[in-house]
Amino acid sequence: MSFMDTLKRSLGFEETESPKKDEESFNLTDFINGFTKSFKNEEPRQNNSQQYESTPKPQNRPQQPVYDDYDDYVITPEQPFYEIVLIRPKTLDDINYVVDQVIEEMNPVILDLSFLEKESEPNFRLAGDKIKQMRAKYGAQALLLSRSEDKNLIVISPKKVKLINKG
Repeated sequence: MSFMDTLKRSLGFEETESPKKDEESFNLTDFINGFTKSFKNEEPRQNNSQQYESTPKPQNRPQQPVYDDYDDYVITPEQPFYEIVLIRPKTLDDINYVVDQVIEEMNPVILDLSFLEKESEPNFRLAGDKIKQMRAKYGAQALLLSRSEDKNLIVISPKKVKLINKG
């Protein structure tokens, strides 16, 4: 059995027992031979100005980013992420930690001052003064999030992180 016979059988073109061939039947051998002859007989193509080149010409300028539906600009932060610290200060060291986070580390802080308000009035006033100083000297922003009997939440952010009160 030849390779062509094996190929015909694997593709489902088994030979019939009768030697008659229908005029409409498909002959794989003729198809393959005709296909390979068409490649042998082709002349090499000439480079005409009408033909398109398959590879684009390299350019020396940097590639511009492609935006699908957005013609505006893309905002990328200077920091890859911001840590938002939630803290309930109990001592002056905790308040100084909040100041370091906002001013030096440029991280926003959510502050719960309810413990200081109930337990230590002088430390509560000192925390308020530090927040005022951060706003005046460093442009920090502070927004009251919630004030109730058991919570006094304030968010403080550095100048780079904008807080917007839409309520």
